[in-house]
Amino acid sequence: MLTREDFQQRERRELAPYAAKAAESRGRVHPEPEHRYRTPYQRDRDRVVHCQAFRRLEYKTQVFLTHEGDHFRTRLTHTMEVAQIARTLARALNLNEDLTEAIALAHDLGHGPFGHSGEEALSELMRAAGHPEGFEHNRHGLRIVDHLEHPYPQFRGLNLTYEVREGIAKHATSYDHPAPSEFADGNPPLEAQLVELADSIAYNSHDLDDALSMEIVAAEELQNLEIFRQAAADFARSLQDLSLGQRIRRIAKLLIDLMAGDAISTSEAAVRQAAVASIEDVRAAPGRLIGLSDALQPKVRELQGFLYDRVYRHYRVARMMTKAKRFIRQIFEAYLANRDQLPPKYRAQADRDGLEITICDYIAGMTDRFAQDEYQRLYEPFERV
Repeated sequence: MLTREDFQQRERRELAPYAAKAAESRGRVHPEPEHRYRTPYQRDRDRVVHCQAFRRLEYKTQVFLTHEGDHFRTRLTHTMEVAQIARTLARALNLNEDLTEAIALAHDLGHGPFGHSGEEALSELMRAAGHPEGFEHNRHGLRIVDHLEHPYPQFRGLNLTYEVREGIAKHATSYDHPAPSEFADGNPPLEAQLVELADSIAYNSHDLDDALSMEIVAAEELQNLEIFRQAAADFARSLQDLSLGQRIRRIAKLLIDLMAGDAISTSEAAVRQAAVASIEDVRAAPGRLIGLSDALQPKVRELQGFLYDRVYRHYRVARMMTKAKRFIRQIFEAYLANRDQLPPKYRAQADRDGLEITICDYIAGMTDRFAQDEYQRLYEPFERV
């Protein structure tokens, strides 16, 4: 039988000296007895998986609205892909897989319905209502795990460890710009940095795969991308005897292997060059230590530019996102005009936290389909309420 102490001893014995060890966590806001069989980071992972906000990710948009088809990524399947990639990176670099997985599973809890367009709409509405900080999903993710979830009678929130909460608050990628938080300046642990990179690797690959499925881009277009040519050369043997369409779809998936392999070798070299020997050294380093090589970064930027121009700005996506913003804007305005349209739970919260913040919390927690149904309930005269 293995106990928590056994797992923590294994971490001290086997993980890299600069890995985050569960026994050395900065702890929780509300002290709790330790679990007999699970480390603090294992408990955090399980608390995230069992919370309501995690379940709602199944019906929140990644890029394509959930009603567009059953085979496109949702915010939940994206999260699971990020966790898988991040665990692979952590294992290869001898870091703490449990902490990495907990951060990965929690990193998108703060997203509202309809993807980044929904976030933009909420941010505009909050600023117009007198809240200059707007809405930022990393900050809101921290609010979810610290306050809005309430599964335990002793305290509000999930009471996660400092390191997982820090990973949520500081999550930064090309499309994620965290707001200032309570956490001290400096780098987050390498495990949190891994999740940032895994997030980028995941959406760079799967957004392209979904665009191919939706026939927004043609296979022939991708042959002009340098990263595709590199992947085709690196994995030439596995691509033999495939049609062009089959080859392109296969390469779109092999991009994960290409970027992950580059990230492992590049990050290992960066850690060694920085001569870090502890997690404190990681925090004090002049910049992030997890990343892609100088040779691969411009190729990834070219891919991201292609996705932005040909996928995220495609007229079919733009139409969906414009409708999504209208749903959110008009739902927000309806509640703001008459708070009695809010459910009793949220009217009570508005007395404590303020009306605009409460409306924002309520809408950010909605799934795509709930927001669409709520729009109809509020504005369609013959819709049941």
